[in-house]
Amino acid sequence: MKPVRVILAGAHGHGWWHLQNLRRLSEAGLVEFAGVCDVRPVEGLPDGVGFSGDLVELIGRTGAEVTILCTPIQTHAELAARALRAGSHVLLEKPPAATFADYERIVAVAEETGLACQVGFQSLGSEAIPAIRKMIADGLIGRVVGIGAAGAWERPYSYFSRVPWAGKREVDGVAVVDGALTNPLAHATATALAISGGDVEDVEVELYRANAIEADDTSCVRLRMDDGTSITVAVTLCADRRHEPYLIVHGESGRIRLTYTEDRVEFGGTSEVHPRTDLLENLIAHIREGADLLVPLERTAGFMRVLESVRLAPEPLAIADGFQEVEEERRVLPGIAEVTAASAERLALYSELGLPWAPGAPAPAPAPAPAPAPAPAPAPATIMRDTRPGTTTRDTRSGTPETSGDDAAGTVGLDLSGTRVAEYVVRARLPRTSSPRPYLHPVRTLGGTVVTEVAPADHVHHLGVSVAVSDVGGNNFWGGRTYVRDRGPSWLGDHGTQRHLEFSWQDPSGFGESLSWEGADGSEIAREARSVRAVELDGCWALDFSFTLTNLTGEPLTVRSSATKGRAGAGYGGFFWRAPGSATDRRVFTEDAEGEDAVHGSTSPWLAMTSADWTLVFVQRTDPWFVRVVEYPGAGPALAWETPLLIEGALTRRIVTVVADGRLNRADAAALASEVSR
Repeated sequence: MKPVRVILAGAHGHGWWHLQNLRRLSEAGLVEFAGVCDVRPVEGLPDGVGFSGDLVELIGRTGAEVTILCTPIQTHAELAARALRAGSHVLLEKPPAATFADYERIVAVAEETGLACQVGFQSLGSEAIPAIRKMIADGLIGRVVGIGAAGAWERPYSYFSRVPWAGKREVDGVAVVDGALTNPLAHATATALAISGGDVEDVEVELYRANAIEADDTSCVRLRMDDGTSITVAVTLCADRRHEPYLIVHGESGRIRLTYTEDRVEFGGTSEVHPRTDLLENLIAHIREGADLLVPLERTAGFMRVLESVRLAPEPLAIADGFQEVEEERRVLPGIAEVTAASAERLALYSELGLPWAPGAPAPAPAPAPAPAPAPAPAPATIMRDTRPGTTTRDTRSGTPETSGDDAAGTVGLDLSGTRVAEYVVRARLPRTSSPRPYLHPVRTLGGTVVTEVAPADHVHHLGVSVAVSDVGGNNFWGGRTYVRDRGPSWLGDHGTQRHLEFSWQDPSGFGESLSWEGADGSEIAREARSVRAVELDGCWALDFSFTLTNLTGEPLTVRSSATKGRAGAGYGGFFWRAPGSATDRRVFTEDAEGEDAVHGSTSPWLAMTSADWTLVFVQRTDPWFVRVVEYPGAGPALAWETPLLIEGALTRRIVTVVADGRLNRADAAALASEVSR
């Protein structure tokens, strides 16, 4: 095969890697290294390699068939267009462009010229990606619930001053978007999207910065794909050291881990390293032999929608010095690698992980530091429906009905004798598919152990302690897919919203609240009066939770569970408590039965769920118990266990839950149940 004439635009910085690769491929006879274009001299070029500061002139003089563009992000669109129109195929470094409009400009010129444009997401050249997609297609992990990505690197102060555009959102009014998500750790998002294979529908963004820069150095996103799955990406440049970034593909019956910098796939106790194809070699094979491009420009549209949402998001929130280790050469966020790992495990954003510097989280005082500046209060999240032309980016602070219909997220604390035992998230920053609603999280024992879980990978719509019903008048207030008889769980676009209206009373240990239950079309179908109070007991405490749901439709309002539609045992719906962690060490029992099979559907006056570190004792006498321990730990009374429930006027329920440290036995649980029943 005749060598392909290649030039490199941008030989400094990461361009050094391309210089080395060109030398390798030249020695292999695949490439004729024809020239370098740069605004600064480049020393040590091989004999016969031309040099110019004018890209079009260099292409014309050398007859370059391929141009590698490794220039500042904000120059990509203009230089790619020039190279393509000059008759050269392009290998374009990531990110493809600084704006979605610039990306579309490159797409248009590539179509106009009929030339190839490959994007330099090196991880997408790995055979690990098709291998994982085949594993998913073969059903090895069941239905994919979501993909979580984590990346924790360290960067010194000098990294952000190495070039004029480093760490900038704009330079002289021109977009750059050089943040952790969009440049150094961009492969995390691109790789997750390649595995998913779907289209991006919604994007939630949280941007933070520990360094004194414009862009983000610590950030996360959650993507909602067109098939309903979630992708979360949590990254930072403020770790204590480099941690290899990775992805977890969560399935209903298993999971796959990919360390994409190593092309390593781990599944079921096995580990395999897959080969990787060099993207320039692939582009050459495309030109000479018609091989398919591994990363054609049009396949990076999903990544560019994420980049556009980052570009349009509010400025990153500063993380106060008191939450950092400020070193001579760099800034470190203690434990941030573990935080990114927790995000990948739980498909959660930073604001949902109880971090003191993230909005919506409990905020203990930071460690002492000389005059630390308090972090700004506004929330950084942005939700986008789409970033293609004619669509709108919306800050969740606007409270538009396109997202959850709520204002900026807020919390109310429940305190007993000065101890915070629970946080109530009043206005949740959630996607529509999670049926947005207020919820309690974290709920803690008096000893500080957290006993709730939010947005776990197995069911991202499980939200701590909440009132969640799978079908109220044809609207899904549970989240996730809706069960359809003879068809199974399906995405119907029927998700409702519970919207906070006002507090009728508040004190340190509790509150009364009014909520509007709004259907998928935005109409109010019910009004709820809710009462939540923490009650101190001897050595533990109890959550007293009651609600009255008043029908506003003018006709009987039907409450259904999946069980009433033919899914045996799936009678869930009502007050629901999602406990944390796996189910391996859980035990569940009532006054006369033990184990999930025995207590599920029973009508005992109380039910206990225990772990090594905590016990929950649920007390109510009205409805059968819905219980899960094997698949995940969760429990609550079922409003419509086997038959639909009709609400003609109002429905009232009350449940008291004892929250205790340690593993209680049946006698202790029964005594506490009796105490709170008085």
